[in-house]
Amino acid sequence: MDYESERRSAIDYARYFGRTAIKMGFVDRVQMQEALDEQRIYNIFLRSGRGKLIGEILYENGWMTFKQIDKVLNAISTDQ
Repeated sequence: MDYESERRSAIDYARYFGRTAIKMGFVDRVQMQEALDEQRIYNIFLRSGRGKLIGEILYENGWMTFKQIDKVLNAISTDQ
């Protein structure tokens, strides 16, 4: 998988994570958009390194707890 397809896949996954977290009532659309924007910035500046996961950003900003992130991840894994 090349860099661009990995990047696209990560963006799609972050959006899916975001929609699920919003649907579950853990964050609102504004918080999620800010987290996605922050993730995009990390990915631009850290092209060769690991960017930040959307859950990391949401946690660091105090918008989600580890328990909430785990619930979203479990919901996503049972969805697929």
